[in-house]
Amino acid sequence: MPRELDIVEIQEILPHRYPFLLVDRILDLDLDKKTVIGIKNVTVNEPYFSGHFPGNPIMPGVLIIEAMAQVGGVMALLATPAYRPGMPGTQVFFLGIDKTRFRRPVRPGDSLTIKIETLRGGGKVWKLAGKAYVGQELAAEAELIAALQLPEEGEA
Repeated sequence: MPRELDIVEIQEILPHRYPFLLVDRILDLDLDKKTVIGIKNVTVNEPYFSGHFPGNPIMPGVLIIEAMAQVGGVMALLATPAYRPGMPGTQVFFLGIDKTRFRRPVRPGDSLTIKIETLRGGGKVWKLAGKAYVGQELAAEAELIAALQLPEEGEA
């Protein structure tokens, strides 16, 4: 059944914190279909805008990809039966990024809607297709490969 998650619930799942937590809300999480839609609100006070680029602030593409990965990580962890929120020793690691394209700049004031669908997953290694939109306009897309690290049974 689809559900939403607020920032407090996201922080119980992901270890990231400011300035590197790049997902503000999960709008639609469907663990049966293994899909998720998340939001990253881009604000002018993000630390990277002072240098990327002065007078022409653009969100770095690598951070758009990281935001996709974080949204996908929330879904992959919650879709893994052995996982429990707050479980110590839990991590999600990048293994690869493929078919990446940046279609438009993302600027302060934009709200990124990140849509992730599972291409392959359910175990320790996941392959996800991600698309990030500003409004209805595609800003970036990529295939992400990630590995879940959960503590061994009896460690937690």
